[in-house]
Amino acid sequence: MSVEIKKNQKERLYSLDTLRGFDMFWIIGGGALLGALAKATEWGWIEVLAKQMHHVPWEGFRFEDLIFPLFMFISGVAIPFALTSRVEKGVEKSVLFKKVFKRMLLLVLFGLIYNGVLKHGFENPRYLSVLSQIGIGYFFASMIVVYSNSIKARIFWLAGILLGITILQLFTPVPGFGAGVLTPEGSINAWIDQNFLPGKLIYGTYDPEGILSIVSATAITLFGSFAGFILRNKTYTQQKKTRSLLIIGAVLISLALVLSPVYPIIKNIWTVSFNFLTSGISFVLMGVFYYVIDVKRWRKWTFFFRVIGLNSITIYMGHRIMNSKGISEFFLGFIANPIGDFGQVIILLGSICLEWAILYYLYKNKIFLRV
Repeated sequence: MSVEIKKNQKERLYSLDTLRGFDMFWIIGGGALLGALAKATEWGWIEVLAKQMHHVPWEGFRFEDLIFPLFMFISGVAIPFALTSRVEKGVEKSVLFKKVFKRMLLLVLFGLIYNGVLKHGFENPRYLSVLSQIGIGYFFASMIVVYSNSIKARIFWLAGILLGITILQLFTPVPGFGAGVLTPEGSINAWIDQNFLPGKLIYGTYDPEGILSIVSATAITLFGSFAGFILRNKTYTQQKKTRSLLIIGAVLISLALVLSPVYPIIKNIWTVSFNFLTSGISFVLMGVFYYVIDVKRWRKWTFFFRVIGLNSITIYMGHRIMNSKGISEFFLGFIANPIGDFGQVIILLGSICLEWAILYYLYKNKIFLRV
């Protein structure tokens, strides 16, 4: 881990930082704010949007189910810019291996801290987490990209991973349940986690960031790397890059919807249909953000999100550690308490503003946490 203070930040994709910040915004309070607005106003259209800020119990899909895989996809988009470019400049692959391996270990450690081992102790902790899945998925996707010499080879890797998950989830018998049982108790994900994953399982029978889910998330990260190669391709015009992203996204979404009756979309065990759907939506979002921000250069509105996106790990950990909502209530309670449900809107706005102000301070001083 390092804290970098940059004097001259080179030109980068504004769309990538903006999309990352847009994604993180919903984690640090955007979703809760929408829910508070729905409760305070009771407006039907806001209630519809607020419902999207909650995960489906099992099968199905809402916007909240996109947030994590979108982040995995975005991390994959960065691989050609962060790693492939260095290979082309002659950096030894072993050097990149050590760098990404170290990043993985740090994210696993941060994940343990996020899960509360410093608070609750090390007896029967939950070892895996969102951060560990990001770190491990990024590591394997990066190594596939770095050590594969062609796009064709990477496609074979991606196809092999997806086929392997499909075979395990649909055709591999689970003791006591049989094959193709996609339930919290009977899925192959649950069996693998119960037999091979040490520590506590967050849902008892399985962990949504468990072993097979990590493999599945690696595939989404690889999908993101293909988007990164499209964006980095100097032979493509900006319009061709946009079209390519949108077309691939539409194909993947269609494929997911066609498969869903026989291979359900389930976020908690990261089914292949879920991978197709979230990767497809991510391709489309990347294409739209790229076209609006980097092609048309409509950038003024992006600043709020870019400040978040440039320090995403910082705010993810900070949101967990710092009680920004409590601080907001301490200073704004005299306004919020007398006005009922609208008071929660005020408190959450204050919390988001506090977190953004901290990120803005880091941004202005060019301090970025790099893991």
